[in-house]
Amino acid sequence: MKLTNLLTSAAMALGLAAGAAMADTTKVGFVYVGPVGDGGWTYEHDQGRKAVEAEFGDQVETVYVENVAEGPDAERVMTQMALEGADLIFTTSFGYMDPTINVAKKFPNVKFEHATGYKRADNVSTYSARFYEGRAVQGTIAGHMTESNIVGYIGSYPIPEVVRGINSAYIHAKKVNPDVEFKIVWAFTWFDPAKEADAAKVLIEQGADVILQHTDSTAPQAAAQAAGNVITFGQASDMSEYGPKPRVSSIIDDWAPYYIARTKAVIDGNWESVDTWDGIGAGMVGIGEISDAVPADVKEAALAIKASIADGSYHPFTGPIKKQDGSDWLAEGETADDGTLAGMNFYVEGLDGDIPQ
Repeated sequence: MKLTNLLTSAAMALGLAAGAAMADTTKVGFVYVGPVGDGGWTYEHDQGRKAVEAEFGDQVETVYVENVAEGPDAERVMTQMALEGADLIFTTSFGYMDPTINVAKKFPNVKFEHATGYKRADNVSTYSARFYEGRAVQGTIAGHMTESNIVGYIGSYPIPEVVRGINSAYIHAKKVNPDVEFKIVWAFTWFDPAKEADAAKVLIEQGADVILQHTDSTAPQAAAQAAGNVITFGQASDMSEYGPKPRVSSIIDDWAPYYIARTKAVIDGNWESVDTWDGIGAGMVGIGEISDAVPADVKEAALAIKASIADGSYHPFTGPIKKQDGSDWLAEGETADDGTLAGMNFYVEGLDGDIPQ
């Protein structure tokens, strides 16, 4: 009888210990707009998730759902994650903004982090990277290297983040090559290899020998490789498998330090709603290796721009700059404020075409 009681007590103790261990585990969810194998945007967010696991080990459990459409499906996935015990949920696409706010209202004890949006709440933070800083580096290389003087740009959706990137790339290409012209194709997708490949082919047919992209797959790289004398830039991740040409450099999104810091804040109990917008200087935006296909003097110029942005001595939007309609925007030496950049809905002078509404 005594042995039975002893065993029962031991089992109960083990059960309580297991329950306590489960309670001490922080569950972190990630909602992805594309597949983790896209080689770009979602791939890099998932590298951040893996970094969280590596940093905290048994202290955390991470879960993710990929290929979640922006809209009602996103709200369903977030709700399910919250119901299944997530303490912190990263929602990693602009179109998840309203679903994130809606679900956060229903689960006030769950912390939410929304990427690239602007709506916050007591339990919702926002975070993004200053991708336009990387576009300044890419534009510098593009302007130097185009022989046709036509640079193609694949836009995803006409939101301020994408418009900022187009403007920044154009300004810096124009600085080193006054004859440069940009042609823009809107794909209206974040990730669709077939659409992205078609967009690249259209731009190449229009004479572009440099392709930039704000879409997530490597399809434009493959299209450029097939075309021959066309260069490209990796988007969101290095895409170095297409180096040293057509891919001559890249913008790399490094989310790992942010994801680790925000998870630690939840573990430590001091998480607060914040708005984070970091760039090259903070390491959230990286510039992938500039390949040997880029002449040494061009590489030097690009790295000089990168260094001056990183140390704060140069801002990619520094006047004089006019808007597309010829009106004044920034005076000589004046720099753009974050509020204007966050809501940017206009092209700068010299760009052709309209921004789709």
